[in-house]
Amino acid sequence: MASSKPVLCGPCQEGKVNTKAEFWCYSCEEGLCSKCSVHHKRSKSSRDHKTINIKSYKPSIEAVNTECVHQIEQQVHQCQQYLENLKKDDRGKQFEIKIRQNDEIEKILSKLESLESLGKVTSVFKTDENLNKDTSVRREAQVELPEQTSIRTMTMNIETKIEINMMKVVSDMICLMDGRVLVVEQERNVNVLTSDGKLQKQLPISGKAYGVTQINQNTIAITYPFEKAIKIFNMKNEKVTKVIILDKTCWRLSFSNNALAVGLMQDIDDDEDDDDDDDAGEIRIIDLEGNTLKSIQVESESDLGHFVYCNDRVIYSIFDGNAVCCVGESGKQIWQNTQDLKGPGGLCTDTYGNIIVADFDSGRIVVISKDGKESKVLISEDDRLDSPRCICFKYKESSGFICDYKCTKLTKFNLSSG
Repeated sequence: MASSKPVLCGPCQEGKVNTKAEFWCYSCEEGLCSKCSVHHKRSKSSRDHKTINIKSYKPSIEAVNTECVHQIEQQVHQCQQYLENLKKDDRGKQFEIKIRQNDEIEKILSKLESLESLGKVTSVFKTDENLNKDTSVRREAQVELPEQTSIRTMTMNIETKIEINMMKVVSDMICLMDGRVLVVEQERNVNVLTSDGKLQKQLPISGKAYGVTQINQNTIAITYPFEKAIKIFNMKNEKVTKVIILDKTCWRLSFSNNALAVGLMQDIDDDEDDDDDDDAGEIRIIDLEGNTLKSIQVESESDLGHFVYCNDRVIYSIFDGNAVCCVGESGKQIWQNTQDLKGPGGLCTDTYGNIIVADFDSGRIVVISKDGKESKVLISEDDRLDSPRCICFKYKESSGFICDYKCTKLTKFNLSSG
């Protein structure tokens, strides 16, 4: 093995027993002892999985968990925020700031630099480098987006339309890292579909769900508006591991930089008591313990039912206003685009940072450039998409799915940058 640290049996660990693994399953991405390996081979769901002797298993650099990136970004953000706060404090003029980089972060960064799929990752602070108060600090620990000259060359092709006939209003949909698809019936259940669109199961979570996002390989977060709660759910154990209670009704949510962005709206009763916030929504950035990191006030007619949070920006659709808007963490609008839009709903971003929008009323799919200046119709009315509500990409791929309002079909698409 590449590491001297022994690999433990995954199933045994679930039972609070540490047993040394004798085999490795590439499909489950975990070790198996000899006893669990026998059950693994007999089970109908795992008998076709590829397993090897643990002595032949060599962990690859590509297996580095994406949580490492999030942890790095969070520490960089904390350092940056500290410097920015000092800029506003006159006492900061009396001394210079010296930051020593953590050796463990340096090791992780050096490994990540070899991962072509993640792009270039660079360190923000060099060891023992002195930074005075006027030094410009950039968040370079984030994965850099590749450059694209224009969206005009982009094309989208419909590969297939899969009949699923749930006949329930869909509120959200995401593609999981393992290729499966989660479809949320509005204020109902969370359904797990295989990568080819077959219903696998419903998640055993009580309550009326609305929005969903993935945190890591085994963990998702789901909003429950009527409970004013976010439930953290372990997909492997199929258990709710944490419930975050909020003070407002929560709808959509998104995960980035090791933090959750959740769309909040005042209840009707609350609005009557607070006339100043009648038209204001809130995007609240919280950590995974529920602590508020930042609050972004959104003065808009949007109900924040569809948005994405990435690179310190929130991009959301305004259904009745036929627009897509981008705001910074201060709440100030960066851009607004109204081209080619008629009832925009779900949206997502591609690897270049462009925004792909499911335009509900027109039945089209529209791309907006990441600076908000350009737009292009990728799928027109001629392709006969019936009321597209949600759209998402497969994990680290340029293909994905579109789901209609009543969840009768999953439309699989491929996106090309030209």
